[in-house]
Amino acid sequence: MEWQIPTPLKVEHEELHAELAKATTVPGKIGEAARTVAALLHPHFVKEEEYALPPLGLLPLLAAGNVRPEMQEVLSMTDRLKAELPHMLGEHKAIVAALQTLVEAAKHEHQMAYVHFAEKLMLHAQTEEEVLYPTAILIGEYLHLTLDM
Repeated sequence: MEWQIPTPLKVEHEELHAELAKATTVPGKIGEAARTVAALLHPHFVKEEEYALPPLGLLPLLAAGNVRPEMQEVLSMTDRLKAELPHMLGEHKAIVAALQTLVEAAKHEHQMAYVHFAEKLMLHAQTEEEVLYPTAILIGEYLHLTLDM
């Protein structure tokens, strides 16, 4: 069975990606900084959508007490996220550093929309670190215990 990323998270990723793509086309330091962010962010988003976010689609079922044997399929994702968490957090540090450069460039050029975008993306990374990644890992731990694996 294929587990789906919750729609709000998928939409948020798509919107962030679209805003970043727009920023990469801006001439000068803003576009240059945005292209650096994009080079770091794209492979990171691919990993998140491959194994960090799909387990979150189980939350409504698990909250309702519906544990199914086929849910064990997400364990490879949650175990991988747990193992690669230090690397994922390291990628966030690099992305946030690149976003800081974007903020500085946008402030220098008085383009506050790009400042706000960069700040929104930094907050998104913080939400992943403090809420989404731990929740996905807990889903895996819960399933390991519940399914006796």
